[in-house]
Amino acid sequence: MRARTYGNLPSELNAFVGRGAELAEAARLLERGRLVTVTGVGGVGKTRFALRAAHAVQERYCDGARLADLSAVRDPELLELALAGALGLTDHTTRPLRTVLAEHLAGQELLLVLDGFEQLVEPCAGLVRELLLRAPGLRVLAAGRRPLLLDGEQLFPLPPLARDEAVELLAARAAAAAPGFAVTRENERTVAEVCARLDGIPLALELAAGRLRALSVEQVLVRLEDRFQLLTGGARGGPERHRTLRTAVGWSHELCTPQERLLWARLSVFAGRFDLDAAEYVCGGPDLPSDAVLDVLAELLAQSLLVREETPAGLRYRMLDTVRAYGAGWLAAQGDADRLRRRHRDWYMGLATWCELDWFSPRQQEVAALVDAELPNLRLALEHCLDDPQEAHLGQYLAGTLWFYWAGCGRLTEGRHWLERSLECGADHEGSRLKALWVLGYVAALQGDAVASLSALHECRDGAARSGSRVATAYAVHRMGCLALVSDDMERARELLGAALVQYREIGELNSNVLMCQVELAMALAFQGDMPEALRLCHEVREICEDRGERWSRAYALYVLGYAALTAGELREARSLLAECVTINHAFHDLLGLVLAIELLALVTVAEGHPAEAAVLQGGAEPVWGSVGLQLFGSGYFNAPRLACEEQAGEALGAQRYAALAREGRGLGLDALVARALDGPPRRSSPLPAPRVGGAPTSGKPAGSREGSRRA
Repeated sequence: MRARTYGNLPSELNAFVGRGAELAEAARLLERGRLVTVTGVGGVGKTRFALRAAHAVQERYCDGARLADLSAVRDPELLELALAGALGLTDHTTRPLRTVLAEHLAGQELLLVLDGFEQLVEPCAGLVRELLLRAPGLRVLAAGRRPLLLDGEQLFPLPPLARDEAVELLAARAAAAAPGFAVTRENERTVAEVCARLDGIPLALELAAGRLRALSVEQVLVRLEDRFQLLTGGARGGPERHRTLRTAVGWSHELCTPQERLLWARLSVFAGRFDLDAAEYVCGGPDLPSDAVLDVLAELLAQSLLVREETPAGLRYRMLDTVRAYGAGWLAAQGDADRLRRRHRDWYMGLATWCELDWFSPRQQEVAALVDAELPNLRLALEHCLDDPQEAHLGQYLAGTLWFYWAGCGRLTEGRHWLERSLECGADHEGSRLKALWVLGYVAALQGDAVASLSALHECRDGAARSGSRVATAYAVHRMGCLALVSDDMERARELLGAALVQYREIGELNSNVLMCQVELAMALAFQGDMPEALRLCHEVREICEDRGERWSRAYALYVLGYAALTAGELREARSLLAECVTINHAFHDLLGLVLAIELLALVTVAEGHPAEAAVLQGGAEPVWGSVGLQLFGSGYFNAPRLACEEQAGEALGAQRYAALAREGRGLGLDALVARALDGPPRRSSPLPAPRVGGAPTSGKPAGSREGSRRA
């Protein structure tokens, strides 16, 4: 039986008020059908309600519940990437991502919460339909202003809060904004009238509560009455609910100071979350000095126009979609939208440049978390560049600069999307184009697409020769050597990687790419049996990494050192080296490095006398290969540890027992597999002779099961 997981639903930051009957009905609908869509006007609380409903029923699903927030996605081509990210799914292959998603979900019992899909309703409907057809254990709870219009969809129109619940919400939020506020016998009728005038719409109520810091509830009611009459031509009848929300948001806007209105409009250029530094740069100017942004932002936060969130990358702010749309309208009316978008683009280009430099430092982990947090804004900056032919070269620069994220943090598919799109623009800025080409060649090589990789790298090398760019030449030669390495052409790999390393040293280049070149050369040497030189190169890389605090390249050096220790029969040393390698690669979501290290660790486990545990680890590695691609594209050298482990463990256990244990391993999630690999086997049994894993590719047969015989 699989262990239960609980997904990625965010915790609630304040009390959820009311909706008991609606939550019960949503739970019943999810029992009866597989697609439930919560609809309603903006501000009625669809997102909060859907999350609350998902929290309440997630224990029904073995794989828990996961939230996919699509509100910052504008390009339909990024829809599947955004959903894969929400599912924690990394795929290094060239397979269609829709196929990858369907295969990933096919064996799961999961509740998927889709939020903010209105701008992509048609492509989203097509994707949801296919996933529901191919994943029988999947349930979808969608929240949006429009239905998906799919067969079997159950609509749940979310009404505004009932009178008593509306009063309770206003009182709770007002007490948080203005300590000491309470509903009393003296003000209860006025509070109820405010709630009635706002039609019980939660966002409108929360905005009104934020005003009770400075106004009495009677003053709030008077101002609302005035605004309603202005909007409805003096009519006393109840306005439509969308007009109610517009009234509440517009009223909040009127009560803002000129600087608060200005910042509100300018903040609308951000996609999703942003931090204070970004807000100060993008939104600051002569009419709103950068050093004044914090105070103004704090006022918007106090008025519930912004939300404060803690993320792995630190404190972030977010504007609700309805509030953001209102601000964007004002920004467009001011004629300042294009200038603000350019400032937004410039900030995130600068951020990417800084992150690339800081990747070669002790802050690698923080850089990875930062780019993760800023990905919606980086995507927006890329779109802005590539939509304008005059700025396409900036898109090439940005896509190329993020190489460390595409290659080092498991984002190959998205990286290739942006790189190919940027190169299709035909921008003629030589430096940006050459960098985008070698990065594309690198990404395609890691995906196993040798044709696309060679095409990009040859174009880069030829262009570098014409322009005299020694840097681009070195990178092109390096990545050709990397492609030769994974293609089992060790002699060619040794020649190219050695030449690239000489070129790097001649031009004074030293970064994570250069260290990886040295490690890849060490791999080629180790596979050819030149272990002393391979060890020398990797020890040098390890020393540089320790000096610079670099971890990503260090992990690959540890892999080679672990390989050498295993070959020499130094099992304890091999386990220690590979355990650190697994830890680092898992932290960076580098699935290729991770699965190679786990398979080598499984072979160490066999040699330690624990074939059963090795079979579990080997089985657990198989689904990871499904995301990386066929076992390193058919490489006999890189596959040798896997085949040796299958052969030795299979002989010790027998075919049936091996197959059962490997099946157990395939049922582990990635986190559980990593934890098991790091825990190590129980301290018993006698070690076996050190396996032979060096030299030419083995032709050993995998043991036991049909699943175990599937290899490139």
